[in-house]
Amino acid sequence: MTDLLTHAEYRAIAGELDLPRTAFIDGKYRAGSGDTFATTNPATGEVLAQISGCNAVDVDFAVAKAREAFEQGHWSRMHPSGRKEILIKLCKLMTRNRRELAVMESLDSGKPIRDCETIDIPETIHCIKWHAEAVDKIYDQTSPTGDDAISMIVREPIGVVGAVLPWNFPLMMLAWKIGPSLAAGCSVIVKPAEQTSLTALRVAELAHEAGIPRGVLQVLPGDGPSVGEPLGLHMDVDMVSFTGSTETGKRFLRYAADSNLKKIVLECGGKNPAVVFDDAENLDHVAEHVVNAAFWNAGQNCSATSRLIVHKDVKAPMMARIEARLRDWRVGDPLDPGTHIGALIDADHCQKVRGFLDAQDQGDGPFVNPVIYDVTADDAKAREEIFGPVLCVIEVASNDEAVEIANNTDYGLAASVFTANTRRAIRAARAIRAGTVTVNCYGEGDMATPFGGYKQSGFGGRDNGIHAHDQFTELKTIWIDLSDPREGDNVG
Repeated sequence: MTDLLTHAEYRAIAGELDLPRTAFIDGKYRAGSGDTFATTNPATGEVLAQISGCNAVDVDFAVAKAREAFEQGHWSRMHPSGRKEILIKLCKLMTRNRRELAVMESLDSGKPIRDCETIDIPETIHCIKWHAEAVDKIYDQTSPTGDDAISMIVREPIGVVGAVLPWNFPLMMLAWKIGPSLAAGCSVIVKPAEQTSLTALRVAELAHEAGIPRGVLQVLPGDGPSVGEPLGLHMDVDMVSFTGSTETGKRFLRYAADSNLKKIVLECGGKNPAVVFDDAENLDHVAEHVVNAAFWNAGQNCSATSRLIVHKDVKAPMMARIEARLRDWRVGDPLDPGTHIGALIDADHCQKVRGFLDAQDQGDGPFVNPVIYDVTADDAKAREEIFGPVLCVIEVASNDEAVEIANNTDYGLAASVFTANTRRAIRAARAIRAGTVTVNCYGEGDMATPFGGYKQSGFGGRDNGIHAHDQFTELKTIWIDLSDPREGDNVG
């Protein structure tokens, strides 16, 4: 675990940062053709930098450079072990600059520095390294044939990829996209969220320093209409991998239909349940996981546990433990290593979250204290994705009712089940329609396990694990006829 610095030391690092201010296109920083926009510190409102935004002109140029790099083959046809070595060098450079990246991420997103240092940066580096190490160990296949033919089933990089990122985990979601796509040999154009462009730009610079060729990894800051939509509609973009809201994800499906029918992979919203059965053991352990799941990153997490579905027989002791544990969670300055909950991302999102809060829970400024509400299953708080530090508690009379309510949602990203009975746990995990179901814990698995959702939480592929490489490759069959045209001649 990374040793944390003091609050004063983090503030000193923040004061010395040289922040990127332009797009990274064709191997260098370039001013965009769009409007300049401010990136601000959510906790203070301070303008960190004026970013030169991009538009469709820059998208066209970047796509042309990405296609040129892909066709030249310096990256796409490089031996997998060569791509591996360069990506590992990138990981080493990120490790060397980890404090800079952590502070930059905290300033730009409002995330607590303790999370950036101990979770986000290590996981980002681990993700890129994992996919780098995997790429020269993934075998293609041959299919069963007779003696007169051989068939090869091979993977090829899909081509030019648009990666559209959310603002809640800027570095980690960047790694989830570029780790497998670069390892596969694709050229990637990243559109970071306009609220959080800084770390993606810095990583692109480090990637170029590591040896990734010009045009292979480019970052275009700007808003959705200026950059995201032109990427989605571009006739020479082969796929878009998107993480964000379900509403925006649906737009990318329309963009694909209106252009070249490019492949779309969506990882969207969630209204994730934690189901506590009547036989759940060690309620202190359960409370620890529920609090972390609901309030980590201020609840701004697509897999956050926003619904606690708890059996009536254990509800009272369960809630007492949750409330006691939550008292240790501090809300405040993200650069203070003692802070557990930082600032919400911006004023618009604060207004959205406060729209779900009772009058006494509104709070002030960019900070919202964690709140817990007893609700019914059809309450708006229990059905809509709030994306803030709000936990909705639904009491049930039976374990079957708990599973039924867990599935009563348009989403299906993640869920947790707490029970002492293994058979009951497995049956519940199978019955709940979600891409990831954890038992007696909260989590998303690890880098080796695929992550993605059912229903309106997304489709088209999975992040993480070997399965993530499938998103960024095309599957090709090569059929070779070995039969001899000379009738009756069975040897060469």
